[in-house]
Amino acid sequence: MTKDDAGRRYFLAGQTLEAQALPGGLYLVATPIGNLSDISLRGLATLAAADIIACEDTRVTRKLTDHYGIATPLTAYHEHNAESARPKILARLEAGGAVALVSDAGTPLISDPGYKLVVAARDAGHLVHAIPGASALLAALTSAGLPTDRFFFEGFLPSKATQRQARITELAAIPATLVLYESGPRLDDSLADLAAGLGSREAAICRELTKLHEEVRRDTLNVLARHYARDDSEKRGEFVIVIAPPENKPLLGADEIDALILASLKRQSVKDAVAEIVEATGLPRRDVYQRALALAKDGDAAR
Repeated sequence: MTKDDAGRRYFLAGQTLEAQALPGGLYLVATPIGNLSDISLRGLATLAAADIIACEDTRVTRKLTDHYGIATPLTAYHEHNAESARPKILARLEAGGAVALVSDAGTPLISDPGYKLVVAARDAGHLVHAIPGASALLAALTSAGLPTDRFFFEGFLPSKATQRQARITELAAIPATLVLYESGPRLDDSLADLAAGLGSREAAICRELTKLHEEVRRDTLNVLARHYARDDSEKRGEFVIVIAPPENKPLLGADEIDALILASLKRQSVKDAVAEIVEATGLPRRDVYQRALALAKDGDAAR
């Protein structure tokens, strides 16, 4: 029995199915982000019929292929081996082969290294086909309960604090819902910087989407930052942060902002005054805090 007939088989709902042969080309196959049932019928057939599956981590993809009885060979293609692996994949395409490209979870090219392979394949004249399906980005956006008519996908923020804070300042003016990816160990630092840089916007933290312990926590950035700063907060798993767009509040001049801060400082501490002004204006906490400190210091000097 040749690979052409036996190698295209896969299992589904207790039945053995055989996928039709694929024309040569690169197939971008979306895979589940957690629940193995979240793969399309076309995705299964494509993985079964491909000559080879290029994946970030063969161990991760093998869980999917073993679950559905897919025998297609796997080859690693990730950011650390892309320069050496890409020519081999292109050579297979040149020979008329059908190559499936998958990420560890979700849609290829979204925060993974597939972009250069797609560009090289197209430049070489090979057909590139999208096999759509699961995406953590869209799953989080649609379940967060925040505006979906316009959104901006940032991916991962920089790991270094100064670079992360500078990038958040740039993101602050974007008139759209923001969607970011983050890992558990970095979550509390990123949320603290987001709260300081974006003010008290509504946000949602989506954890382990489609998995057994799926959780969507919705509140203001300030409240969420305080929650995940706690030692007992759950930081295991993969996170998507969805942040509401800036409110269309009237622009305040520097003198008006100072007047609000001074009035608040007469009644309460700098910390409480800053919280009140941020809540009322939506201004970035860091900016309000620095100005409040300066005004409080000037007030002390004037006494």
